[in-house]
Parts: sequence; structure tokens; C-alpha cells
Amino acid sequence: MPFPIGGDGAVQSWGVVTMKPAAAPTLIASVSRALELADAVARSSRPVPAKQLSRATGLSLGTTYNLLRTLVHEEYLAQEPDGFVLGPAHPSQAGLGPGALLARARAALTGLRDHLNAAAYLGRYADGEIEIVDIVDGPTAPRVDLWVGVQESAHATAFGKQILASLPGTERADYLARHPLVSLTPYTVRTSGELERRAVLSPGLSVDQQEYALGSKCLAVPVAARGFIGSLAVSLPMASRASAEDLAGQLGVAAERLSVTIGTEFTI
Repeated sequence: MPFPIGGDGAVQSWGVVTMKPAAAPTLIASVSRALELADAVARSSRPVPAKQLSRATGLSLGTTYNLLRTLVHEEYLAQEPDGFVLGPAHPSQAGLGPGALLARARAALTGLRDHLNAAAYLGRYADGEIEIVDIVDGPTAPRVDLWVGVQESAHATAFGKQILASLPGTERADYLARHPLVSLTPYTVRTSGELERRAVLSPGLSVDQQEYALGSKCLAVPVAARGFIGSLAVSLPMASRASAEDLAGQLGVAAERLSVTIGTEFTI
């Protein structure tokens, strides 16, 4: 005999009520794929090229390019010369994830490179270590070859020294105890005492004159925001005649703007 069916779709059988299986939601595959690409970019601390995104998501390169163009148009992503970063419309811009920080920093570094014709760097202190957030260079403004790891060479780089100078004394002592001051060139600082002396003599500005790599010089200023300790730096060939005073002034302006952006745009 037929079973009575209630108005809500329930099937009644000998006093037992069972529900009809709910209809599967209608999914739009292209939306799911686009979100997958955006999430892959958000998880990365570096710009991600289209080919790498294609491999990571298993999408064909053609499909990847089509979806990326749409995401860029809608400002969920932005395209840089070395890959894709988050755009201003992506929801994660409200947090200090690696992709969001990279997107905010990239604009400031690109502006410095173009204006000063110098490679630009942003470093930060996180989880007890000093790390590079991003580097922006170009054909006429090449970066310094980071032939020694950042953590082992903070005492020899301008941005590393500036971050160390910004740390509380106990944290700085702990860092130096874990990372001995290794001589990288004849000009490298060799003692923590000398490192401290230079920081006192030039507060708010750190300089590397061939201490990390022969033939190059770097200047760095602090970038400070709530929960963020970092440094903005530029590097130039030693032969450059650019005024250190002018460079420091322009670096300071850029660092102040970046500090405000990080402090107001990110919830830490």
C-alpha cells in the first residue's frame, strides 16, 4: 500500500517518520575554482606565478589564466611582475596573514625602487627570528645576492641591525646568543658591543657599508606598528653618489606611511 507523505516531505510508515534525502546544493564549478586560486595566493608569503597556481590546484593553465583575469578585474587579486598577490577586495586583507602583509608591503617597496632606483627590502621580527617579507628590485636596481641566510647575518645587514636595535634588550641579547656574529667581509661588525655602540650613535637609521657583501651599501629605518617590529631598507652599489641623508629622509617617509598602513589596516 502507498505510504502517506506529509506536507514537509516526510514519509510515514507504520508510525515511523523518515525524511527524504535533501537535494544536493547546486554548485558553480568556476566559482569554486576561483576561490581555490585566491586561497592559494592568500596562503603564500611570496607572489605566486600562474604556472605554479595551475600546478598547485590541478587546473589547466588556460583555465587558471581565465580565472586569474577575473579575480584581478574584481580586485580580489593583483598581478605583479613576479606573480599574483592579494588585491584590496580580498577579505583576508583584514588580517595579518602572509599574503595580506605581502600585498600591502609590495606597493611601498615598488614605489621606493622606482623613485630611488634602488632595490627595496622589508624585514620583520617574528617568533624570535628575523625574516624577509619581500624584496623588490629591477634591471637597473638589482638586489644584493643573499648568499648567507638572513638569520645568520642580521648583524651584517642594515635591516637586520635596525630590527635588532628596535628589540628590547633581553630579546636582542637572546637573539645574539643564538646567532653568533660571523665575519662575512673585512668590514663586518664582530662584537655585540660594537653593534650596540653604532645603534646608540645613529638611532632610527642603520647602515651597512660592505659588511654583508663587498661592493654594496644599504640603509634601513624602522617600521613599527601594533604587534609588528620591522625595517624598511634600500641597497645601492658602493659607487652610487646618492646622498645618504636624502635616502634616509625618503626611507623615513615611506616607512612612516607603511607603519600607518599596517597598524590601521591589520587586526593583530
